Formats: sequence, C-alpha cells, structure tokens
Amino acid sequence: MTDPYRVLNVPRDADPAAIKAAYRKLAKRLHPDRNPGDARAEQRFKEISQAYDLLSDPSKRRRFDRGEIDADGRPRGFAGFGAQGAPGGFRGFEDILGRMFGGGFGGGFGRGGSGPQSVEEMLRRRARAPGADAAPSADRRYRIEVDFLTAARGGEVRLELAGGRTLKLDVPPGTEDGGVLRLRGQGDPGPDGAPGGDALVTIAIRPDPRFVLKGRDVHVELPVGLSDAVLGAKLAVPTIDGPVRIAVPAGANSGQTLRLKGKGVAAPDGGRGDQYVRLVVTLPDPPDAELSAYLRRWATARRASEDVEVERA
Repeated sequence: MTDPYRVLNVPRDADPAAIKAAYRKLAKRLHPDRNPGDARAEQRFKEISQAYDLLSDPSKRRRFDRGEIDADGRPRGFAGFGAQGAPGGFRGFEDILGRMFGGGFGGGFGRGGSGPQSVEEMLRRRARAPGADAAPSADRRYRIEVDFLTAARGGEVRLELAGGRTLKLDVPPGTEDGGVLRLRGQGDPGPDGAPGGDALVTIAIRPDPRFVLKGRDVHVELPVGLSDAVLGAKLAVPTIDGPVRIAVPAGANSGQTLRLKGKGVAAPDGGRGDQYVRLVVTLPDPPDAELSAYLRRWATARRASEDVEVERA
C-alpha cells in the first residue's frame, strides 16, 4: 500500500475526525455492494480500509509517522539486532532473519553451512521469490448488517467468525454506516508465534422506512388529518426511543416542521442530535361526502366575498 494519508486524501496533521470523515466518504462510494463486479473499486475499498485501520489507531499512526513501520504495518529495518553485544546478539539477528526468510539462515554467515552467506544474497533471493512483497496479516475482516434502531440506540448482535464460531458483538449507540469495530484478538493466529490479529467488523446499516438520519439529527414525516391540522391536536410520533406525543398547532400546514430537542442519535462527545417532524396534511380516504359538500359551499361563499371586495376597490 502507498502512503495511507494519500490513500485517504488527508494531510499528515489531520485530526481523527477528519480521517474518519474522509474514510466514510470513500467507503460509501467504493463499497463492493455499490460496485458489484468492479475489481478496481474492490481493490480501492481494501486500500482505504487498510489505510484507515492504520491511521485510526493512535499507536500505529505514531509508529508510522516516526518511520518505525511501513504503510502495511510491517517493521522497518532490524532495530536492536545490528551487531554483537546488541540485545539478542548476532545470533538473535540471524534468527530474526531466518524467521523472516523462511529459515534460509540455517547455515549462518560464512560458517560453511548450506544457507546464504550474506544478507545481500539473502535479500536478493527473497526479492526473486514469488509473492516477495506479500506480508501475512493476522487481522481478519468481516461485514455485518444491523437495523437502524440498533445502530442508533446501541445493542447486541451475533457475529459468525471464521470456522463457524460465533460471538456477541456490542454495537455502541450512534454507530455510523461504514464504521469499523475492532475485536482484539479475534483474528487469525500470528505468524511464527506472533500475537494473533484482530477482527475488523464493518457495519452496514439497513434503512428504516420511518427514519432518515442527517448527521446526528433524525427526520420523520407525520401524517395529520384535516380536522387535526385545522383545529390542532396531540398526536403520537415515533422516535428512536419509542413513541411520544407532540402538540400539532391549530392551522398547521403540510411542510411545517416541529423540533424534538435531544431525540436524535448519540454523538461522540456524549450529546445527542434532535428529531425533526415534518407535518403532512392528509385528506380522508375514501372522500367524505359531507366534508366535500361543506367545502363546496365554503369555496363558493369565499369567492363571492372576494368578488365583493374587488368591486368595492
């Protein structure tokens, strides 16, 4: 992978919020579900996921910025094993290289063994090997769909891991579509006895026919009968916490919006968004004959009154 900052198109001093926003924007556009059969989009999705995995982890990001690991999370160089007397000594250095290059240092350096006689030769042979640039990763990625209310309120879902094993996944309140949850130690075993990897779970949120999320605010439409709109009423409206009753003012029109403070989705800072209720005035179905007759009389009388006003003017 190239520079993760370039992959996400963010500056090197970007804060975590900017990195997350950049990742979500790209993830939504490049997700395999939105680009079926597009190999390039799938590869880009993998790249941005890997870049976000590195930059969203403060420890990994600091190590990358200091040059201790590369963009794939692999250590750079052989710090601490450079010469006799260093931690682990020369033999420790040889053992490390042996593990990295598949045991190729069995014969040591210039001791008559059958292995490579120099680091340079070792590296040349490694470079010629198939898949030389591929590094095994112990992390394993998963994708799970959750309903809107579970993502908004938080909840527990079951995740099936590789090998048929299942576990309970805690979805925190306010989880966003495309967000990634990390399960420590639930990935694959690490290579050569290294610590095991993590499970990285991408959350896909199923839409809800009642709610539309805009940022941390929830938007709903509330049908209002004609008499309730004209006379005013108290009506039940759904929220992510359950139905509540709101006062519809007399003379309400379609498109009028009422605000329910603090009834939105949880924010990272501990606050919550609001809910906005858009009123939609509806007529009786089927039409009411008495109401229709009254409105015809009312409309006729109103037109006559307007004509009189015009004549006076």
